[in-house]
Amino acid sequence: MSTLVPNRFLFRFELPVYRWRGAARLDGDLSKWPARHQLPPLHTIDGQPGFGDVYLAWSDDGVLVAAQVRGKRTTAHCDPAHFRQSDHVRLMTDMRDARDIRRATRFCQQFYFLPTGGGRGQRQPVAGAAPVARAKENAPLPEPGAIPIASRLTPDGWAIEAQIPARVLVGFDPSVNARIGFLAMLEDRELGHQSLTVDDDLNWWCDPSTWVTGVLSD
Repeated sequence: MSTLVPNRFLFRFELPVYRWRGAARLDGDLSKWPARHQLPPLHTIDGQPGFGDVYLAWSDDGVLVAAQVRGKRTTAHCDPAHFRQSDHVRLMTDMRDARDIRRATRFCQQFYFLPTGGGRGQRQPVAGAAPVARAKENAPLPEPGAIPIASRLTPDGWAIEAQIPARVLVGFDPSVNARIGFLAMLEDRELGHQSLTVDDDLNWWCDPSTWVTGVLSD
């Protein structure tokens, strides 16, 4: 029997997001990420299987995100022009953590990260941003190439690492606002979706009230 309202929808999650120590080295190798940066597998609350891990960190230079997908039998399919139909990880952010609003403000942004699809032969990773649907006011989109990213393809999946610069994150100021809203979603054409909180039917892609609170911690 399917659950009409997922269990995760009944909670207001608050998660620590720890500061990254040292310089960020983006090479697609996630073995250097300490376990404290890994987001908890909240999908297990609803009895859903997972197929990947997502990591989040912050520094004075911005926000770092990493993800790894395992269990694929086919190669990654990525098209930056149609990122929603590609294998990718999406990160929604709200630098004001306005958890009671149902429509995004200019402090809310949508970022996507693809392991391939760019450069010559479409073999390079791609990072970009898109407007948040139904937003009251959208943040300006970063210039192409403004978000550094690296990736690795593995025999059964893919991995990405990226750093969203502070200048790209509208309202990012840890000394003033140490609480941010965010949601991470893994989307794979073969394996399906793995959401931190809710799925498409509860509008995570446009409703900041479905996201979690991240506390920027040392």
